[in-house]
Amino acid sequence: MLIVDAQVHVWAADTPERPWPVSGRPRAHRPVPFSKDDLLREMDAADVARAVIVPPSWEGDRNDLALAAALFHPDRFAVMGRPPLDRADPRALDHWRERPGMLGIRVTSAGEGSRAFFTDPAADWLWQAAERNSLPAMLSPPGLLPEVDRLAERHPGMRFVIDHLALVRDGKDEAAFADLTNLLAVAKRPNVAVKASALPRYSSEAYPYPRLHPYLRQVFDAFGPQRLFWGTDLTGIPCTYRQAIALFTEELPWLAGDDLDWVMGRAVCDWLGWPLPA
Repeated sequence: MLIVDAQVHVWAADTPERPWPVSGRPRAHRPVPFSKDDLLREMDAADVARAVIVPPSWEGDRNDLALAAALFHPDRFAVMGRPPLDRADPRALDHWRERPGMLGIRVTSAGEGSRAFFTDPAADWLWQAAERNSLPAMLSPPGLLPEVDRLAERHPGMRFVIDHLALVRDGKDEAAFADLTNLLAVAKRPNVAVKASALPRYSSEAYPYPRLHPYLRQVFDAFGPQRLFWGTDLTGIPCTYRQAIALFTEELPWLAGDDLDWVMGRAVCDWLGWPLPA
């Protein structure tokens, strides 16, 4: 089975030479660096073949570390980069995918002015640019699923991926899935997929997180195996890499065969246009 993690982060230390423009935390409480080599060791130990690197928000709009990882290890890493959002530039994405390893963009609703890219018609230049350049987009839109639905309707030529099933931040179990009805409604858009990532941190239970299973089944039934992507957000989950894998490969009896192959890796590669290995 080809196992592809749909979301991981790498980052460097916050230093005067390379400061984090976005942190919000005292320096002593900021996460220690996690490099491509750290990630490769974790992947090799857990038999994860590939990973999609999403640059973390606390480093601002930098994509350099992620792109360097993909350049050195094109068979293991690809990147969903943070686009420049500080000014409206319809041509900003015209050469986006020419950089080795870059597959598309990721846009979050966190940070000052970020929600406008989901709600303000004036910000539609970004989605027009992405659609014109055939760039898929990963979205972190908690509380904004109706707006995502409208984006998908307006831009049928785009492929969207909703991060972490749009779970409620800091919610656990049933509270985390408070927006499930809106998520299932978006499944009617054939150009929207979902990323089942970071799930362990939304559970109050220990592995294998049984309260999450019925919700996963509903999402699977709505989106199908080719629009549901396994992922971990590895550095933010309260379990081992192997447990994050086994949650899907061993604990969900309804997920098996070709369906499991799609969910664990083939589907995200197909959706993002990342050619499968020979």
